[in-house]
Amino acid sequence: MASASFLSLLVLVSMASAASAQLSSTFYDTSCPNALSTIKSAVTAAVSSEARMGASLVRLHFHDCFVDGCDGSVLLADTGSFVGEQGAIPNNASIRGMDVIDNIKTQVEAVCSQTVSCADILAVAARDSVVALGGPSWTVLLGRRDSTTASKSNAESNLPAPTFSLQNLTDNFSNKGLSLTDMIALSGAHTIGQSQCRFFRARIYNDTNIDAAFATSLQANCPQTTGSGDSSLAPLDTMTPTTFDNAYYTNLQSQKGLLHSDQELFNGGSADSTVSSFASSASAFTSAFATAMVNMGNIAPKTGTQGEIRLTCSKVNS
Repeated sequence: MASASFLSLLVLVSMASAASAQLSSTFYDTSCPNALSTIKSAVTAAVSSEARMGASLVRLHFHDCFVDGCDGSVLLADTGSFVGEQGAIPNNASIRGMDVIDNIKTQVEAVCSQTVSCADILAVAARDSVVALGGPSWTVLLGRRDSTTASKSNAESNLPAPTFSLQNLTDNFSNKGLSLTDMIALSGAHTIGQSQCRFFRARIYNDTNIDAAFATSLQANCPQTTGSGDSSLAPLDTMTPTTFDNAYYTNLQSQKGLLHSDQELFNGGSADSTVSSFASSASAFTSAFATAMVNMGNIAPKTGTQGEIRLTCSKVNS
């Protein structure tokens, strides 16, 4: 009986250690000591060339993690016979930056071949993008491996939509093990980047909790008719669109959230107090954001012998 209990305890302990000790900040310290500096210089150059790319790389990491975990699956390119996450409705003709990741992978491969995963490159690139645009830094845990598959249907059922209510958002993030505070902080990534008219059209013509002048200013480049100007861009943060700061939350207090799902965070519900806290304290936001990015990066990674280390991020190894 005692030995059975001891065995149960061993199983429990080993399961707990497996869950907590699989990713490590020092994972490449010996196997590829120049990996992080190589990624950082490439990201800094890409963001310097086009500030919007920083937001695109953060979004790419987010869209990766929310679909079957942070495993680089979003980077697998669609082919004639294969439609993966890139062909999914939230991603099609919308996600970008895959070419930047491919370029970084080539540089990293030149330093140490088939050692650093595409999933890890994406996680580090997201952090370095935020830093390049004036945001906080954090320690990225490493050791993820790359998937050998990508699911269009999983992307369409797991990624939060711009039409989501606060409850939809809360449930969606909770399903990934993320708290309400994590969700509100991660939404703050919308302090950088742009969105297409097709994602905010309904808000600027139908929503009532929107600043009238703000809505009117957006309507000029985003006609009400579906199919007209669908890909026209507008900044998610109208105040400082290329600076990572807390202005996103100030915008919400003024009913100037670009997406319906943005304004849901400040609309008389359970998120209002946290939005107000982040609007009044940049340090409260950046601290919560850094914590939430680490939490998001921990969603269902493939480790050990799972998956593979892709040679090229856009395709599985042959």
